Amino acid sequence: MNGWRTRTAAALGLGLSVSLAGCALGPSGRPPAMPEPAHYAAGMPRDGAAPAGGPELVAARAPEAFWWTAFGAPELDALVAEARAANTDLAAARGRLEAAREVLRAQTGATEMPSVDLGAQAARQRALGLPLELPPPLPELPRTSVYDTFVGQAQVRYTFDLFGSIRERNRALADRVEQREAQWRAAREALAANVVSGALTLSALQARLRILESVADGLRRDEAESARRQALGAAPRAAVLDARRQAEAVAAQIPGLRAQALAIRHALAVLLGRTPDRAPEAIPFERLVLPARIPVLVPSALLAARPDVQAAAAALRAAAHDAGAASADLFPSLTLTAAMGRGGYDWPAALSPEGALWSLAGGLTAPLFHGGALRAQRRATLRAHAAAEDDYRSTVLAAFREVADALASLEQAGAAQAAGDAAAGAARGVAADAARRADLGAVPPSAARAAGRQAELAELDALEIRAQRLLDAARLFHAMGTAEPGGA
Repeated sequence: MNGWRTRTAAALGLGLSVSLAGCALGPSGRPPAMPEPAHYAAGMPRDGAAPAGGPELVAARAPEAFWWTAFGAPELDALVAEARAANTDLAAARGRLEAAREVLRAQTGATEMPSVDLGAQAARQRALGLPLELPPPLPELPRTSVYDTFVGQAQVRYTFDLFGSIRERNRALADRVEQREAQWRAAREALAANVVSGALTLSALQARLRILESVADGLRRDEAESARRQALGAAPRAAVLDARRQAEAVAAQIPGLRAQALAIRHALAVLLGRTPDRAPEAIPFERLVLPARIPVLVPSALLAARPDVQAAAAALRAAAHDAGAASADLFPSLTLTAAMGRGGYDWPAALSPEGALWSLAGGLTAPLFHGGALRAQRRATLRAHAAAEDDYRSTVLAAFREVADALASLEQAGAAQAAGDAAAGAARGVAADAARRADLGAVPPSAARAAGRQAELAELDALEIRAQRLLDAARLFHAMGTAEPGGA
């Protein structure tokens, strides 16, 4: 028994000293130190160096707020604005965020402020009387009695947060609300990125379809010319079949690309809050331009701008407060209750000075034995805090990797575009020479069409590289995070 008293006294003394010293009972919740890369991407001497053919990569402390406007297409800006206003998933996430804020207000008000309740009761009842035997000549009292009661009072209850258990739990909930807010911002930025990437991909697909349809038409003209020559005995049947094979091979690619374009349009419609039958049309590919400049944030600014990193930091702080609350649960709690009112067996008595009622009570509860549950809960919260630290590190590294991948892809796509544009230019020159020679009768028209077809295929390759560069630029913009770190 003395051992129990000794341990209880030690716990009380430790808790009181910690409380008076103002020290936290749990971890600090500060994000762990992370190495900041000197360069995001391997093999890049300077992150601010412009890739071949642009865009210019500019060192910055904050990302662009409306980065999709850099692609120069008002239609794209309108799509993003519509998606932000009408997307159902984003609206649902906003509703859940507002609900979480109200839950926080409710918990804070219920736990950090006294609760005051008013009560009133009026009753009429018949109750058993006491079976008293009175000496004669007093008459016998009735065995039941009928009476009224009137009571009205105010009750106040307040729990003193001696060791911070309530405060720590409320802070943990506030951090989780902040985490949900960061997740909402991440969802909003992801929505914008999905709309932009979908619109860019759709525009490139439509341009690719036009080129393939032109190539297929040229091959069908070759097939018709070979058929005429075969009828005249100037060409073998194999030439006709080979021309047909080439035409049908190109034509076979078109239905799949059309289906892919329709699927992207349907997906964009859903992102915009529309039904698939109201899917947006493709933006003409020639209207899209590669952004002239893209801000590349220094690592410290990147971590402050990325909503996923902010969400991981909020989750880490919440885990630290959970550990603090679990530690505070090991110490006593004090609750005071008070009531004041009036009561009586009739209204005049209740309103008279003799009808005054009041009570005051205080309760001190100290945990003594819970089968090790409280300490196990504290160990669980500390393990959860360690896991939250690892989650934060993983999120930061993933952010660095996303930026590095986007930079590397944009750099390599720039080199590829230079080669693709050169190849397309050479093919166009060959096609122009072949057309002039065909006009002079030096080569048959089929030779000119073949050279033109090769130029179209080279242009198709260059188009796919340009589309990839646009997507890489959008990916890098999105990797920089959001310029709106405030509340939703």
